[in-house]
Amino acid sequence: MAFAGVGIYSVVNTVLGFFIFFAALSQGNSTSGGPSASVLVAVGAVILVVVGLVAGVGLLFVRKPWATGMGLGLMIGWALWSITTAGFCTGINPGLYG
Repeated sequence: MAFAGVGIYSVVNTVLGFFIFFAALSQGNSTSGGPSASVLVAVGAVILVVVGLVAGVGLLFVRKPWATGMGLGLMIGWALWSITTAGFCTGINPGLYG
């Protein structure tokens, strides 16, 4: 189940990251009243943390074998994407906000 959790997080990260980064690129630094690109990336980073870490810890508290594996997989997926992409794909790279 841990491998399934990594796969699920990878799919969520890819889909959400695709939409957030394209929305941020279309916003740019415009002053049209909409959210800025850095705000969109920050919201995406928070959503990915909630999906990866908060949901992972929550599944650990369920105390069922499938939930423990899935929770560990979600947390491993978040850490794996964060480390291998230097935080770019999970939104934790400070260079994305400036």
